[in-house]
Amino acid sequence: MRKTGRPTMIDVAADAGVSLKTVSRVVNGEPNVDPAMIERVLASVGRLGYHRNSLAASLRSGNRDTIGFVAADLSNTFYMAIAAAVSAIATRERMHLVMASSEEDADLERTLALDLCQRQIGGLIVVPTAADHSYLSREVELGTPVVFLDRPGSGVPADAILLDNRGGSRAAVAELLETGHRRIAVLLDSPEIYTMVERLAGAREAFAAQGLTLDPALVVHGLHTPAVARDAVHRLLESADPPTAVFCANNRVTIGALEAILPRGADVAIAGFDDFELSRLLPRRIRVVDYDVTELGTRAAETLLARGADPATGSHTHLVPTRLVDRGGVS
Repeated sequence: MRKTGRPTMIDVAADAGVSLKTVSRVVNGEPNVDPAMIERVLASVGRLGYHRNSLAASLRSGNRDTIGFVAADLSNTFYMAIAAAVSAIATRERMHLVMASSEEDADLERTLALDLCQRQIGGLIVVPTAADHSYLSREVELGTPVVFLDRPGSGVPADAILLDNRGGSRAAVAELLETGHRRIAVLLDSPEIYTMVERLAGAREAFAAQGLTLDPALVVHGLHTPAVARDAVHRLLESADPPTAVFCANNRVTIGALEAILPRGADVAIAGFDDFELSRLLPRRIRVVDYDVTELGTRAAETLLARGADPATGSHTHLVPTRLVDRGGVS
């Protein structure tokens, strides 16, 4: 008797009296499969309700109509903007988008990604939290294209769409140095996040280019929310030797820094990575490392579709450029 729960390819293989490899080839739309075997497998798919029967029609056309997107934190407007861009491409291609949030939890990322793959999605976009993505190797071998977004993955051949994190932060900090600032606080989220590592490296490179060294006491990690960042900036401003400028490594940190600096009227220059809503309405000027967030999502989706059409092995990385822009009023 078949076990209860969602039917699997093993169940389909047993019901159809074929090998698991044959089911896999049919499910993944591989060429040169005996038409009789295809019909046999599809009959079992329908009989068992494998993926709610609707999979049979999509298998016959060789199309999968869903893109999976595992973001790091869907409460962040950055990832929602990317999701909107991916959704636009999915709609254009008559596909659906299914989103999930790993909450920066590697175990949850793995669970969500594998669950989406089990649903026979057409491709998977992942913002990596885990250090090793070899858990996706079998899915890639079975024909599911994977694209890493915002951070590189590891342990599996897949394309990556990344921002020029290092270059953007280097330019922002170099500009602060050029205007005479030396005590520049660098405020970051978790030091384990790839983008934070790159943005800190860019800041240090800007100092090194001037023959200077970033003061370790002014590097603050673990600022995951605006409230935590606000409190950290309050402490810095109340210290014996406060910073004259801050570089915020993401939009949430920038918001927290503004919440600390603006009410005080503190004469502290502010530069931050990532634009954010209402930044243009700020009562004072700040500098923002900006980029085309739509390009990130669009390139990820189009790369995924291209890889699905031509599943070549290997991996390619594309860097989306950044630029420094003014936001808010002139101080």
